[in-house]
Amino acid sequence: MPFKKYMLTGLMVWLPLAITIWVLLWLVGMLDAVFGGFLSALAAVTPATLGPVLDRLHNIPGLGVLLVVSVMLFTGALVSNVAGRWWIKQWDRIFANIPIVKSIYNSVKKVSDTLFSSNGNAFRTALLIQYPRQGSWTIAFQTGVPGGEVASHLGPDYISVYVPTTPNPTSGFFLMLPRADVVELDMSVDQALTYVISMGAVPPAMPVQKSVPPR
Repeated sequence: MPFKKYMLTGLMVWLPLAITIWVLLWLVGMLDAVFGGFLSALAAVTPATLGPVLDRLHNIPGLGVLLVVSVMLFTGALVSNVAGRWWIKQWDRIFANIPIVKSIYNSVKKVSDTLFSSNGNAFRTALLIQYPRQGSWTIAFQTGVPGGEVASHLGPDYISVYVPTTPNPTSGFFLMLPRADVVELDMSVDQALTYVISMGAVPPAMPVQKSVPPR
């Protein structure tokens, strides 16, 4: 029926845009809520004459996003010089001496340094592995190689991989596999994530074969 066909076609056009807008609005709302809580705490310790000013700031939509972006840019610029790196070391030293907090802080810092380092290899290679059993294949991402005591119990050529779940790739499974058991894919991480999130409905394009000039 044309009606059903047109409805499905229209849904395919508007659904990605609607979900994108919804995610952005959720993110803006969350950051505004955090900023609003900061303003409420600030209003409790500031003179009453500043109350109307803080209320006006509280009612400006998107100001929390602007503040977070500004803080990130300022922090990045600050730690790019020697003085800024010295302050970061003092900051790390303080959190490293707080019980319980130091375990969480150090773990998150190591993960973020690995993921966002321009020299790191985490999440820069898409792989094809057999999981959860032989004969079943899924997409995974290389996160590094085993180290420490774990490496001493494994063979000499193992890699660490992350297997994302569908359609939420932020949860998944951590595996250590022989390098010979994985297939490195010639696709970008973005293409692989799209393939996972779409549950295979959006396959990545085949890589262009480079022609070899005749000798």
